[in-house]
Amino acid sequence: MKNICLVIMALFVGNYAFGQTQPKVESLDSVFIDSKTPTARKNSGKVVVVIDAKTLEAQPGKNVAEVLTEVSGIEINGSRSNAGANLGYFVRGGRNRQVLIVIDGVQLSDPSSIANDFDLRLLNASSVEKIEIIKGASSVLYGSGAATAVISITTKKASKKEIAAVFTSSLGSDRAEGDENSDLESFTNAASVNGTLGKFDYRLDFGHRYSNGLSAVSAPEGAPNFEEDVYNQFNTQVNLGYAISEKIKINRFFAVDNYTAEFDDFSYVDADNRINNEQLRTGGRLQWDYGKGSVVLSDNHSWIDRSIESGFPAMFDATSSSFDVFGSYRLNDQFTLIAGVNGVFSKFNSFTIPFGESQFMQDVNEDTANFSIVDPYVNATYRSDFGLNVNAGVRLNNHSDYGTHFVYSVNPSYGIDLGNSLIKLLGSYSTAYITPSLFQLYDPLYGNDQLEPEENTTIEGGLEFSMGKDLRVSAVYFNRDEDNFVDFVTVDPELFIFQYQNIAESFTASGVEVEVFKRFGKDVSFSANYTNTQVDESLTLRIPEHKANARLGYTLNPGTQFDLSYHYVGARDDVFFNPDTFESEMIELESYGLLHFNASHQVTKVIRVFLNLSNILDEAYEEVFRFQTRGRNFRVGFELKF
Repeated sequence: MKNICLVIMALFVGNYAFGQTQPKVESLDSVFIDSKTPTARKNSGKVVVVIDAKTLEAQPGKNVAEVLTEVSGIEINGSRSNAGANLGYFVRGGRNRQVLIVIDGVQLSDPSSIANDFDLRLLNASSVEKIEIIKGASSVLYGSGAATAVISITTKKASKKEIAAVFTSSLGSDRAEGDENSDLESFTNAASVNGTLGKFDYRLDFGHRYSNGLSAVSAPEGAPNFEEDVYNQFNTQVNLGYAISEKIKINRFFAVDNYTAEFDDFSYVDADNRINNEQLRTGGRLQWDYGKGSVVLSDNHSWIDRSIESGFPAMFDATSSSFDVFGSYRLNDQFTLIAGVNGVFSKFNSFTIPFGESQFMQDVNEDTANFSIVDPYVNATYRSDFGLNVNAGVRLNNHSDYGTHFVYSVNPSYGIDLGNSLIKLLGSYSTAYITPSLFQLYDPLYGNDQLEPEENTTIEGGLEFSMGKDLRVSAVYFNRDEDNFVDFVTVDPELFIFQYQNIAESFTASGVEVEVFKRFGKDVSFSANYTNTQVDESLTLRIPEHKANARLGYTLNPGTQFDLSYHYVGARDDVFFNPDTFESEMIELESYGLLHFNASHQVTKVIRVFLNLSNILDEAYEEVFRFQTRGRNFRVGFELKF
C-alpha cells in the first residue's frame, strides 16, 4: 500500500510539463432550472446552485449524495455512513417527499417507497455532467413533490469525435473512526465509450462501486466490532441520438441500475440482512428549435424490483411512467411564454410472508395501488431593460384520486447595474402540492386511504451581489408553512398499532442561507456557505440548526489542482427505539466537523491521477443514533481519456 501511495504522490509533484488544459465547462452565468429556458444568472429571480463538470472532477470518488450535502440548505443524511445506508433528503427543514429528483428533464420516483422518492444510490456518479438545484416551492414547473427543492441532474453527452473513451478506477480504505485497519475495502470503476458518426451519436456507460469496510450499526462500547456490511452497485446505460435536422434532435436511452446492500437490525443488533434493488429505465427527449422558441418532449419509464431479506422479508415491484412536453415562445426581447403538460402514472405490488407461513403472499395489488397525474401549466418571464425581472406561473394539478388543485408562483427580482458589479434583490411567493405516496395510502400495516394531500406555501426574500465572475455573495431568507402534514403516528402503543395520518395543526420551517464565492487571480478560489434552519419541534428530527461548508481550491498549473474543504454540522435531535422499555426516546446527536483534501494531476494528455483524503482529523460523529459513520479514509485512482 505504501508503494501505491508513493507512486501517486510522485505523479502529483513531478512531470508538470505534461499538464493539459481542463475541458471547457458551461459558464456559471447561465442557468436553466428556474424557467426551463437558458437564462442569464443576473436575470434569474432565484439563487440557483450549479455544480458543473469541473467541480465534480475536483471531487473524485464521491457519489452524488456526498456532493449534494455540501450545498447550502441541504443535508443528505446517511451520505457519510455505510455505503448502503438509507438516504434522508433534508432540505430547508423538509423531508424526502418534498424533494424532486429530475434526470435529463424528467422527474423520477419509486411508487413503492414510503416517500415516492428516487433513490440516489441507484445513480452512477461518473455519468453526471452537471447538477442544478433550485430551492423553494417549484410545483408550477415540476409538479407534485417539488416543495423544498428540485435537483436536476444532466448526464454526460457524446463526444464530437467518431470514437472516444474514458476509463476511471479508484481504490481506498473504508474504515470507521478509531479503526486501525487501512486495508483496501472500497473500489470504484467506470468506463464510457462514445462518439458521433455524422448525424448519429452514441454513448455507453458502465459503473461499479463496491465497499466492505463498515458495519451498518456500531457495536456497543467495549464489545467486538460487528461484521462488515457489503455494498455492491452496478450501472449500465446506453444513449443514442440522431439529428433529424439542424433544429430537430431525438435521443433515447436504456439503463439498468442495481445494488445489493447488507444491513443490521434496527434494534442495534448485528444481523445478516440484505436489500436488493434493481431498476430498469428507458426514455428520451425530442427537441425542435425554431425561430422564436422550441418544443421539448421528454419521457421516462421505470420498472423497479426490490426485495428485503430479514426477519420481516418483503418484495416490491413498481412501475412509473412520466412525460413532460412543453413549448417556449419568445414574444419579444422582454417576454417569453412556456406552456406544457406533465404526466405521471404510478402503481406497485408488494408481497410479504404472513406470521406462521413460509411462502410470500401478495398484500398490495396494483389494481388498487395506482394513480395518475396529468397537469397542464403555463409560465411567463418578463425581462425589462431597467433591471426588473418577473417569473410567474400556474399549474392545474389533476390527480386521479384527489381531483384538481391549483398551484402558483410569483418570483420578481430587480438588478442594479454598477458597471462591473451587480446587486440583485429577489423575492418569491410559491405554493406546492404533495400527494400521499401509494405506500402511505395502501400499505396493509400502516397505510391510510383517507389521507389528504399536503400543501406548502413558501416565501423567500434576499439579495445577491456579484462582481463579474470573480466574486458572488448572496443571502436568502425562507419561510415555509405546511398544512395537512402527513406523519407516522402511534394509534395504540399497547397493541403497537401505527398509521400514517394528516396532522391538523400547521407547521413552519424558516431560515437563512448565506453563500460566498471569491476567485483570487487565476489560481485560487474560495467558496463557503452557512445555513440556519428553524423548524417546529415536531419536525426537528436529524435536521441541524446550524450547518456550514467551506472550500479552498488551488490550481498549480492547468493540469494540477488541489482542494481543501471543511464541513460543519450542528447538533441534531434523533429518536431511537429502546428495546428494553419498548418506547421511542429522544436523544441529541453532537455537532461535528470534517476536513477533506483532494488533488488531481494530468500526467499526460491521456492519464490523470487523483488522491482523496476524507475526515483527515478522524472525527467521531453520528448521522443516525448508533449507526456507523466513516472515519479517516484515503482513495487513490486514475482516469484514462482517449
